[in-house]
Amino acid sequence: MSESVASGARGISVASAFAGMRSVGPVTFRAGCPDCRGCFELAAGALRLAIGATSRTTFYSFTCPDCGVAVRKPAGERIVELLLGGGVRTLRLQAP
Repeated sequence: MSESVASGARGISVASAFAGMRSVGPVTFRAGCPDCRGCFELAAGALRLAIGATSRTTFYSFTCPDCGVAVRKPAGERIVELLLGGGVRTLRLQAP
């Protein structure tokens, strides 16, 4: 796909849209603790993503900054995409 087609009707190329951009700020993700009900933002380094063979074995985890509980939540395709794009460390699980 050409750059002008990817940019849509405005006719702005992808390269020109990002021209002059030097760096991207740190990525943060909103999360919540099911234990203490705290809501917070976490840096990519505070999260881990485990990708399994099925949706039942694909999840992300973090430690709640409010209560210290280890939290594990299922990760669907969209969550996996966002976490990977945000630089979250990833572990690919293999079936036994």
